[in-house]
Amino acid sequence: MGPPVPDTERSGLQQLAPRREKPPAQVARELWDLILAYLRQETLEPLKAIRTYVAFGVVGSLLLGLGVVFLTMAGLRALQGETGTTFTGNWSWAPYAIVTVVLLLGAALTWSATDKKQKKKKANDATGTKDAT
Repeated sequence: MGPPVPDTERSGLQQLAPRREKPPAQVARELWDLILAYLRQETLEPLKAIRTYVAFGVVGSLLLGLGVVFLTMAGLRALQGETGTTFTGNWSWAPYAIVTVVLLLGAALTWSATDKKQKKKKANDATGTKDAT
């Protein structure tokens, strides 16, 4: 078989003693523990770190949506009640159309602002520059 190969991790008499292999059950158990520890480290811990940001984002978006609904209803009621006889009879549908157009314009403005921000970020990522915003 030949002379034993020196092992840098073992010293003295340990180098002369043969290494003992672990039983397969123990190796499998250690592998499973290693996999679980890795999954916890790479998935659960980052999720726990961003949990508060996600919670504030969800609550903030719900409150913002509720505010938009209340402002829309207030605008509709103002158009129906404060314009006198302008929107009566055949024009009773007009306040609803006006409020719908205003909501669609608000959604389009929000969408375009988000789209521009994403395009700017992609352009900055491509050139390697960083933006302060």
